[in-house]
This record gives sequence, structure tokens and C-alpha cells, in this order.
Amino acid sequence: MLWLHFRLCISSPLKKRTRADNGRNNLKFSGSKRLSFHKKNASAIRSSKATKFVLLLACLLQPTVLPAESVVVRHPEGVSHGFLVLRTLNGKPIADGESTQVAQGDRVTNRMWFRFTDGSIYDETTVFSQRGTFKLLSDHVLQKGPAFRRPLETTIDANSGQVTVRYTDDAKEKVLTERLELPPDVANGILFALLKNVQRSAPRTTVSYVVATPKPRLVNLEVIPQGQEPFSIGRHTHRAMRYVVKVKIGGVAGAIASLLGKQPPNNQVS
Repeated sequence: MLWLHFRLCISSPLKKRTRADNGRNNLKFSGSKRLSFHKKNASAIRSSKATKFVLLLACLLQPTVLPAESVVVRHPEGVSHGFLVLRTLNGKPIADGESTQVAQGDRVTNRMWFRFTDGSIYDETTVFSQRGTFKLLSDHVLQKGPAFRRPLETTIDANSGQVTVRYTDDAKEKVLTERLELPPDVANGILFALLKNVQRSAPRTTVSYVVATPKPRLVNLEVIPQGQEPFSIGRHTHRAMRYVVKVKIGGVAGAIASLLGKQPPNNQVS
């Protein structure tokens, strides 16, 4: 998942954290404890441990569902064209790219691509509607090259819920196709359009997101406003709203990830 727009800090499958700029638009059971007990109490203690284990397992198996929400269209998307430069946090350019967007009625098509200095490619095309609320229609992502963990191509058909992932493992190409129950607030490819339209007064906004690991699964993104910060383009100073985006994994996988400290890092977006 490559998160970037016209100006933001990202965490992604890239090996380095990066910053993107656009020249046109503003955009610890720690330790151990020895237990001693009389033989006559062993059965009771084993029973108590078993009960605790069952209760823990029951908690882990509880599905974690956050109330996601469709974002109301306050600022409709239109035609845009931007030339992008992807930089490391130290300011070193690592990729050049381009973003184009066209709108026909309530239907918007956006394409964003980057070509990296090491030859890697990231290319995403997203189609969405903006009739009252934003709704993803389709999203196609292609990423390949040494900048990424593995070559990956993901296609999402939001209407049917079909998600297809093509990837390479041990030099063999594999294909995964699954049908997910996708809610109407899936944010793949349109996250930054949503950020321009969420209510800044709301303490948090939750949307859904399809991730490929490579097995496709649905997670939630919590978007939390952090206030405004200044930035400059050329000689001009502007202010941008900064957000923290938290990835929330539901179910057993989420509980285990939390216990093991394997939760995805938060993302700073502005």
C-alpha cells in the first residue's frame, strides 16, 4: 500500500519512509514466577488455568468491528493534472511521477504513477463516484521492482466485491481471487479525496480499506485530525491539515498482532 498525495509523510511497502511533494497543487507475562502448591490443589489450579485460557480464547475470537462511515461530498473532485516528486525524509529524490484526474458527471477516474531511480514502478488507477457520498467503483494497483517487498498487482471490483491479487513467490507467479463483502466506504485509491471532505471537528473518522498481504483482507483506517501545520511551495507559505491514520485489524489476527506488538505503524498525512 503506497500512501502519498501531493504533500505528506508515508509508511508503505517501500524500504524507506518518504515524503512526496507536488510542484503545482497544495496538496511487555514479563519475567518469570515460580509457583509451588500442594498436590491436592493441582486439579483446581489446572481447572482455573483452563478457564482463563477459554475466556482468553473467547475474547480473541470476538470479531472487532469498528463503525465505518461513508464520507459526504463537500468538495467535489474535478479535472486535475500534477507532476510529482517522491523524496526521502532527508530530501533526496527517489521517484518522479504524475497524477491525472478526469470527471464525467458523478464518475471520476484518477491515475497516479511513479517511476523510481532504481527502476521500480508504482501505478494506480481508481474509479469512484461522488453522488452525495464518495464510493469506490474499482481500483487497480501495479507495483514492481526492488523498492517493494514483492511484485504485486491488485484489482478491486467494488460492486461485485471481487478482489484479485497477482504476485510472485519463489519465482512463481500466483493468483488469488476472493469475493469480499465490501462496505460502501472502501477507501482504496480515494483516501486523499476523503481527507479533503471529512469533518475536521469530528474526533475521528473510520473508513474501510482492502490490503493484500498477499491474501486480501478488509481492515479499518482511523483518521484522526492533529491540527494545521505550515509548508512552503517556492516562496509561498501555506497551511495544511495534518492527520494520523491508524490501521485497525479486526478479529483474531488483530488481537494476536496487538499482543505480539505487530500492529502496523501509524501514518502521518498532511
